[in-house]
Amino acid sequence: MSRICELTGKGRQVGNNVSHANNKTKRTFLPNLQNVTLISDVLGRSVRLRVSTHGLRSVEHNGGLDNWLLKTSEDDLSLRARRLKREVRKASTEKTAA
Repeated sequence: MSRICELTGKGRQVGNNVSHANNKTKRTFLPNLQNVTLISDVLGRSVRLRVSTHGLRSVEHNGGLDNWLLKTSEDDLSLRARRLKREVRKASTEKTAA
């Protein structure tokens, strides 16, 4: 399983460990990923996603999963999140039309 946030696209970064003697060795910085169940108000169901803590805070700040998906561009989203965004957009337009 890849270490990439499904909502923000945040992945691993590469850097150096620097010792006291200034020796440099490569290392990776991994995002803090959590398996989270988020609730979609428009769809009326819960969704399990692998999200970074930064992404989770962003979802909370935007007022929930539905608002976050509608405001975010599809470039950073995973395939599952893109499909979810399509479902949310379709369901929200059906609610406003009815």
